[in-house]
Amino acid sequence: MSTSTEPKLDSEKQHPAAELSRREFVAVAATAAGFVHPRIQARSVIPRTDLSTLTPYGNGTIPAGIRSRAVANVNGLTVHMLEAGFDGPGRPAVLLLHGFPELAYSWRKVMLPLAAAGYHVIAPDQRGYGRTTGWDDSYDADPDPFRILNMVRDSIGLLYALGHRTVAMVVGHDAGAPVASWAALIRPDIFRTVTILSSPFEGPPSLPFDTANGAAAPRPALTDDELDAELAKLNPPRKYYQNYQRTRGANDNMLHAPQGLHAFFRAYYHYKSADWKANKPHPLKARTAEEMAQIPTYYVMEKDKGMAETVAPFMPSAAEIAACKWLTEDEVEVYATEYGRTGFTGALQGYRVRRGSDPKSVAEMLTFSGRTIDVPSMYIAGKSDWGVYQTPGAVEKMQKSVCTHMMGFHLVDGAGHWVQQEQPEQVSTRLLAFVREYAKL
Repeated sequence: MSTSTEPKLDSEKQHPAAELSRREFVAVAATAAGFVHPRIQARSVIPRTDLSTLTPYGNGTIPAGIRSRAVANVNGLTVHMLEAGFDGPGRPAVLLLHGFPELAYSWRKVMLPLAAAGYHVIAPDQRGYGRTTGWDDSYDADPDPFRILNMVRDSIGLLYALGHRTVAMVVGHDAGAPVASWAALIRPDIFRTVTILSSPFEGPPSLPFDTANGAAAPRPALTDDELDAELAKLNPPRKYYQNYQRTRGANDNMLHAPQGLHAFFRAYYHYKSADWKANKPHPLKARTAEEMAQIPTYYVMEKDKGMAETVAPFMPSAAEIAACKWLTEDEVEVYATEYGRTGFTGALQGYRVRRGSDPKSVAEMLTFSGRTIDVPSMYIAGKSDWGVYQTPGAVEKMQKSVCTHMMGFHLVDGAGHWVQQEQPEQVSTRLLAFVREYAKL
């Protein structure tokens, strides 16, 4: 009787041992030898989840007229997306790119108004998030696929797969904002207009100019590490959240939050919304520790706390939760369900490779030094959103030089960071007026 040598398959991920990458093989071998803590390698392969085995996306909270769909062979991914306005051929496309810690689901409230106006509305779970698969979800994964230019390629690949060569408007919120912005900057022939939500776009980094003729080299901007060193000197010591998001422990801290994952999301979303009345953002004079310390702790954290401990004191009361109509308990559970299954590591990879001091990312972006966004653009954020000002000078630079045809700048009453969820009617109205007037297909 012979013994089979066929590789065994992980029942959830469908990833043969024989297909392990060199990185994964080393990790597994090191663990077997006792050199690596087992939790470090516990999630170290590319997810191959069979979406048909999962409960319906959205746990029954997605409005009728929006469907969940997976699209294979998109830049190495199988992209999960929500779409509306899919029942009529020839509709111009609108692409919606979510932020962190969000999902395609975050666009559910603005999709139907756009579809009713005649658009094919596409909202993917971005690389690293939700039910999109094909990305390596280990902390030590190859970071290259998560760099900004590849994320733009993800968007182009999805559009082409769906039969679109252009989009009337690309919209990006939070971590999706730089993807949308770079898409419009690099491929204005595809992305005919862009709307940026929450996170201002500063444009590509600058190359030194005319220095051979005696011009002074520009003074380097303060890096996140240098900022952290200064923040640590404050009383109490502080740290910049993006540096924290890059650490190995950030995933476990949020995924295994002492208060539970549902409560973590509830407090996190509350703390950054207009419901937390202490959110009163204003421009900062400079990117110094003293100025940055004015920002709430969800951006400039206390040095000795993780994000779970940071948001826990801001858990809303039972009465506040009951009064929160823009994010019900069932809707919070959608985020807890999806992140409980995937973890946060893939979503956090973007923080690691898009940092201003990452040499390879900077090198890629320097290719476009001096280039501007020349298609019509618009900016929307909540009046209670510190995201507008967390990088001093960025919003002014975006308006004055980076976006040469900025046709609208809107700060929305009654909204914090989650503007399209907190005030979807106002956002939908702004998006529709903009795309109708400026998209020339």
